[in-house]
Amino acid sequence: MSLVGKKFPNITVDAISDMGDNLSINVYEEAVNNKKKVLLFWYPKDFTFVCPTELHAFQEALGEFEKRNTMVIGASCDTNEVHFAWLNTAKDNGGIEGVTYPILADTTRNLSNILGILDIESSSYDEDNDSVIISGSNVTYRATYLIDETGKIFHESVNDMPLGRNVNEYLRLIDAYTHVQEKGEVCPANWEEGKEAMTADRKGVASYLSSN
Repeated sequence: MSLVGKKFPNITVDAISDMGDNLSINVYEEAVNNKKKVLLFWYPKDFTFVCPTELHAFQEALGEFEKRNTMVIGASCDTNEVHFAWLNTAKDNGGIEGVTYPILADTTRNLSNILGILDIESSSYDEDNDSVIISGSNVTYRATYLIDETGKIFHESVNDMPLGRNVNEYLRLIDAYTHVQEKGEVCPANWEEGKEAMTADRKGVASYLSSN
């Protein structure tokens, strides 16, 4: 079930910084309290193949996200210790050394289970240990969430394991959503910053289609 238009779950999850500091991050509160947009991207597993290419791609674009008042957060179900080991592995050896944004360690699978992005056959809740028991591969798909300053999800997408993301598309979506927020117009297909948008009525779409 899609979560677009709904508030992001108000849940705190363990995380790690690039300096190895153990953190507790609530994505919803990061957006609301800091009045920022948040891009949260999930990847299947540390020390794998497509995953490091994505983490480096988001790092390379970090300045562009910051210009758009957007915080980038990575996430998987690995532990903080495994995250830290990967952060201390050189890029030319398959590592993510140089990545500076925080990475969630959803080891209980509570948040990823609520989001419905786990590659699982079945799951159950262990009340004694306050955790989700997973039957399956125990990893997430490549899910991406864009969250606005009110904590509302305005985009979600889920890729299968072998399919890496296009970072520029998320920058475009943030630009489009910001345009809607600021101008009150809607953004047609293939819209990019600086291109014509339109009013959300019959006259607006007729005018746009007649000139495009």
